[in-house]
Amino acid sequence: MGLQEFWFVLIGVLFTGYFVLEGFDFGVGMLMPILGRGSDARRRVVLNTIGPVWDGNEVWLITAGGALFAAFPEWYASMFSGFYFALLLLLVALILRICAIEYRGKIDDPRWRARCDIGIGIGSWVPALAWGWVFANIVRGVPLDADKQFTGAFGELFSPYALLGGLTTGLLFALHGAVFLVLKTAGEVRDDAHRTARLLLVPTALAVGGFGLWTQFAYGTGWTWILVALAVFGLLGGAGALLAGRDGWSFAGTALTVLAASGLLFGALFPDVLPSTIDPAFSLTVDNASSTPYTLKVMSWAAVIVTPVVLGYQAWTYWVFRKRISVEHIPPGIGLPPRVVIEE
Repeated sequence: MGLQEFWFVLIGVLFTGYFVLEGFDFGVGMLMPILGRGSDARRRVVLNTIGPVWDGNEVWLITAGGALFAAFPEWYASMFSGFYFALLLLLVALILRICAIEYRGKIDDPRWRARCDIGIGIGSWVPALAWGWVFANIVRGVPLDADKQFTGAFGELFSPYALLGGLTTGLLFALHGAVFLVLKTAGEVRDDAHRTARLLLVPTALAVGGFGLWTQFAYGTGWTWILVALAVFGLLGGAGALLAGRDGWSFAGTALTVLAASGLLFGALFPDVLPSTIDPAFSLTVDNASSTPYTLKVMSWAAVIVTPVVLGYQAWTYWVFRKRISVEHIPPGIGLPPRVVIEE
């Protein structure tokens, strides 16, 4: 394996880790209006399940974006120019989500919290749908000319395959988040999360199965059938564990499905990094889109040294905050009043 292939695999691992970890974050935000209905304490239970980890999960995206820029600058430039509006919308949604989570409890006012909850919902739904749509377009290919410039119209990105990709990640992340809430909560919130997860099983299985088979038959290779099988096994195993009350195994099953689905996309893409629908000769590949060998070598040493430290720290964080929470664990709000009048 050369350095170009190594960095393609590493970028795939980083994005896969992001989808597995941030996927349930998005799912929790997507389901917060449903599972948190009735009282602010319930909504705080739902939100507090991801409170200690959500910002750490987003580091995977930052690292993946930085690695993409440094290792494959041509891929980075062409992708961001072709998907500029989509990625801008995704970035705005993520910023809205971050601000809503951070500032929700700062002011003790129902209207303020309701507005923040809307921001959390938008900031969770938009990325969950957009990531599947973007990566489906990357695998399918875009109109790249001989100068590696995107020449298509924005409407060309809304193919049936790309739309199914967005629907698939949206449903899969929602199910992943529901199962995470089953694992992390207790009492009535857990019961509602369990019912919601059961309701999501069939539509998610249909979407994942349809998108996975479409990807495999249209773009996959012989070995990527293994990833299709792993995705099916994870979904069926997770569903069986959910119905049997094995919460940890159920979450492991949905995590395996997300991992296998992401791996399938990267496996179907290789050795291209951004195929051209105009002429295959215009496609960006791991060879013609990469940085210089010296740059890749220096980055490789940095990755080998730093990555285990980051993984160890994040694993420790999950271990520390492994306990379940319920409404009984939620203290009274301590936010500021909505308006402070200073008397002279």
